Amino acid sequence: MNGRMKTLRIMRNKRMFAAALAGLMTFVLVAKENLKIDRQSGEIVPIGGCSLEVKDGGVFRIVSGQWKAGFTIKGNFDLRDYKTIRFRVTNKSDVTALYLCCDFYDSRKKGEFKNRVNKAVPGVYEAVGDIPCKSSVCVEFPLNPDMPHPEVNKAFRLMDGTPYSSELGVFSYDCNLADIHSISLAGVCLLPGVEFEISDIEFVRGLRKVPEVMKRDSAGFFPFVDRYGQYKYREWPDKVHSDKDLKTAMKKEAAELAEHPGPDDWDVYGGWKTGPSFEATGHFYVRKVDGKWWMIDPEGHLFWSHGVVRVTTSCCVTPLDNRKFYFSDLPRDTADIFWQFYKTRDPLLYPYYKARGIKETYDYSSANAYRKYGQGYKEAFADIAHRRLRSWGMNTLANSSDPEICAMDRTVYNERVDLAAPLADYPDWPILEGSKGWWPFLDPFDSRFRLCVRAHLEAKKSQLEDPWCQGFYVDNEINWGQQSHLASLAMKASPKQAAKAVLVDELVRRYGHIDKLNKAWGTGFTSWKALLENRKKLPAGAEKDMAELSLLIVREYFQNVRDVFKQVAPMKLYMGCRFAGAPEYVVRIASEYVDVMSYNDYTFTRAAFSLPQGIDLPVIYGEFHFGALDRGLFHTGQVATFNQGNRARAYKDFVLSCLNNPQIIGTNWHQFSDQPCTGRFDGEDFQVGLTDCCDNPYPETIEAVREIGYNMYETRYYGTGR
Repeated sequence: MNGRMKTLRIMRNKRMFAAALAGLMTFVLVAKENLKIDRQSGEIVPIGGCSLEVKDGGVFRIVSGQWKAGFTIKGNFDLRDYKTIRFRVTNKSDVTALYLCCDFYDSRKKGEFKNRVNKAVPGVYEAVGDIPCKSSVCVEFPLNPDMPHPEVNKAFRLMDGTPYSSELGVFSYDCNLADIHSISLAGVCLLPGVEFEISDIEFVRGLRKVPEVMKRDSAGFFPFVDRYGQYKYREWPDKVHSDKDLKTAMKKEAAELAEHPGPDDWDVYGGWKTGPSFEATGHFYVRKVDGKWWMIDPEGHLFWSHGVVRVTTSCCVTPLDNRKFYFSDLPRDTADIFWQFYKTRDPLLYPYYKARGIKETYDYSSANAYRKYGQGYKEAFADIAHRRLRSWGMNTLANSSDPEICAMDRTVYNERVDLAAPLADYPDWPILEGSKGWWPFLDPFDSRFRLCVRAHLEAKKSQLEDPWCQGFYVDNEINWGQQSHLASLAMKASPKQAAKAVLVDELVRRYGHIDKLNKAWGTGFTSWKALLENRKKLPAGAEKDMAELSLLIVREYFQNVRDVFKQVAPMKLYMGCRFAGAPEYVVRIASEYVDVMSYNDYTFTRAAFSLPQGIDLPVIYGEFHFGALDRGLFHTGQVATFNQGNRARAYKDFVLSCLNNPQIIGTNWHQFSDQPCTGRFDGEDFQVGLTDCCDNPYPETIEAVREIGYNMYETRYYGTGR
């Protein structure tokens, strides 16, 4: 009896256990249920005028029409119970990698998030990465957890990327996951006609992981930067932990440079000494050879410019104002030898710190160079910079590099002058109102404009006569706007503005009487004097005239610069103004005056690049770069890659695309060393260096640079390399 009861009890317990197990299994299955996204998930809207086809099974086929292409799904999504978003991306292009953006918007952000270089923007989640050519990759991004200590996040200032964005591996993370109204997946920096597919989109259910660093309160988190200017709370290959590490790295690199002294087929300037020869003028000039543009170096050899911007010890100068609590072990008094690095600075960028009212900075890269090379660190850095470039297969110190390094005449260089900085004698220098951007547009009709151009060039007198100097950029990334932009600004300016007087005179010539202009514009000016004195925005009726008058301003600008340039520097190349998105009308006018067209362009390829029809000029790329978040910095820069391997591959692909483009005569990587992890004057804190803040080269990228550089002349001349 007792045995039977025991058996029944055991059986009953087994049944209860089985039932409980079944319930547990049901719970586990529910917990693993993911949220799949397909055509039924909400209203689907294509991005950028692309071709979008939604296939069965949740496959989205996209063909780009503009630089950005993809789709937005509009609806109401509560994503609090999900830990990641996962999807497959198939890049069908054999020309370009795909720069992918994944964005969510909550109700605080109604429109599209267009600026990808900002720290956590309220209402926005954004993750990014790259998908190589002809590849299919499963991508998974973590969703942002609730921040245990939002006060720490609020303390991050003047940084485009933050420690939190780096820990999470996303750009922006201040998003309410319970209140998502749209989800966007798109490629950016695209060529027209790029085809790709996004499929198997799902949100993976589970608890969102809070990185250990984000669990620290203010007392536990700050300071987060070590004495070398590195992020304290993460490890990565070649991170510096002691001065001994710097010395060890120096010895290791010395052996590597000895093993790779540089290409055997280069002349002293870095030109192709075993290739065809042309007239040797003692200076650089450009020539088209067998359908491809080249530079010709002072010895008459073909030259393709493979260079890097901002070779200087002071790449990692960071503001301290209201942020000293970020940093460990800053020098405390003048008795500390490292006190001097409160005062060292990059002369090119210093005015931008000053203009923003930044009073105190620290130069981590120079301090680390001192630790590594000793008291004569500047001379030692200059020497190794030249040896590095030759060893890496680079032959150009590009603009904004240390003039003393350039003056050693060991590596070819180019330089830049910025007319936007007025002469000290002219504190009232006229700047067209409302022309926002990096550099406002000066009035080329002002009688002092030519004097300004001349003064800036003559200040570079030693470089004007130096055969190692290729030439000069004049100005940088001007904001041209739409075709009517410049004339419209001039017409709102003071009556004393020279450009305004010229434009009004042209309108008098066109219309003769103010009544005719009023009829065409729909205005009521009583006289030409009234038009000259008007400071209000002109009506839409004036748009056609403003578009035509802007041509006069642009032409006056380029013609004046060209005339003075060739008077002062007849043997140097006028290398344009480094376009960062210029309308065709500006490019066409510029082509009549420059020797070389210059562009700053952040994308994966220039394979399909061409100037507007009918223009045949050489082109140089003054800036491009790629970055990743796996080496301790908080932002990737303008074009993101998932890791250093992808970054190296992107470098090769971009430069190869330029080598194989007959118009392009060079590329200049931006920049030699990383920016500070805590940001420079404008918040940029990009992992875009060939070296880090401790002067250690990134081996993956350097290997790619060498592979390109040692073979670039054969690639360019014979069309090999792909």
